[in-house]
Amino acid sequence: MKRMNSVKALLIIAIILGACSSGQNSKQSPARTVPVTVAAAVQKNVPVQLSAIGNVEAYNTVSIRARVGGELQKVFFKEGDDVREGNILFLLDPRPYASALRQAEANLVRDIVQAQNAERDAKRYKDLIKKGVVSREQYDRVRTVADAGEAAVKADRAAVENAKLQLEYCTIRSPISGRTGKLMIQQGNMIKANDETPLVGINQIAPVYVTFAVPEKDLTEIKSSRKADQVKVEALIPENAAAPIAGELTFIDNAVNITTGTILLKATFANTDRALWPGQFVKVVLTLATRPNAVVIPSQAIQTGQAGSYVFVVKNDSTVEMRTVLPGASHNNETIIEKGVQSKEIVVTDGQLQLTTGTAVEIKKTEIQDE
Repeated sequence: MKRMNSVKALLIIAIILGACSSGQNSKQSPARTVPVTVAAAVQKNVPVQLSAIGNVEAYNTVSIRARVGGELQKVFFKEGDDVREGNILFLLDPRPYASALRQAEANLVRDIVQAQNAERDAKRYKDLIKKGVVSREQYDRVRTVADAGEAAVKADRAAVENAKLQLEYCTIRSPISGRTGKLMIQQGNMIKANDETPLVGINQIAPVYVTFAVPEKDLTEIKSSRKADQVKVEALIPENAAAPIAGELTFIDNAVNITTGTILLKATFANTDRALWPGQFVKVVLTLATRPNAVVIPSQAIQTGQAGSYVFVVKNDSTVEMRTVLPGASHNNETIIEKGVQSKEIVVTDGQLQLTTGTAVEIKKTEIQDE
């Protein structure tokens, strides 16, 4: 009996609490206000740009190899030095080649004397054959010896020229102006002619190339802008992105890469301050044109849903309206709005997750955009 009374008492308490709760819920709750950050849509000229990651390449690269073999007698530079075209880089022991040149010159002198004597004999026999003193066969033999002597002199002259060339090859000069790399063979070593391992590599780094690839869909616009001389190229070094380096678009590849669907481009930079270095990765910004009087809003204001891109626009009564927009190109964290927002309208840039159409908002911060 006591147990039944306890249950009845609990039921009565529950009914009373439910009634109280129902009475409280029947009272109207105050409207919820969401704090948000906003910005005004502005109208301004916006550059139409493409961005890509580029790789710095030397304007010219040369691997220095010896054309003749011998002892590396002297090195005239230090690793990493800048050299000018024509500067002496290496000297091979020239003595064997100087000796070969002297021998070739001596052979030339000997054969010149012999050829002159043979030619004189041929002239005498020519006169004698007219007088009938010697036979035609004897004259032909003498003429053959004279011709052979003349040919020997020509061969000796070629040998002398070759010996001079071999001697010149002992002095190795820089074919370009640039910066030397790591020295692969030290002074005093014996080296082979045309060895696979170069003595040193030289990179021309003023100017330099920056190669990068862009989607093939942008190729038509790039070609049109280049034809109109409107293309501008800038390279941004990650550590110093605030100081872009201006260059010039100088190459568009002759075919689209069918594997990646991209086209290879190359820009040339004067690089007089050596800010760009071969092998370095940089951000490349390609400016194709300027879009005048475009309506732009901060990129973070744009949300993506099932119906596409949308923004929340703050109305005069401090409530928001969800509005579908058509975004265009982006630049410096701002996006062009092709359709959906007018200039000077206020859009929400932070706090969108708590919003729906009709939600009341409290502006806690207003972002200022440059016009």
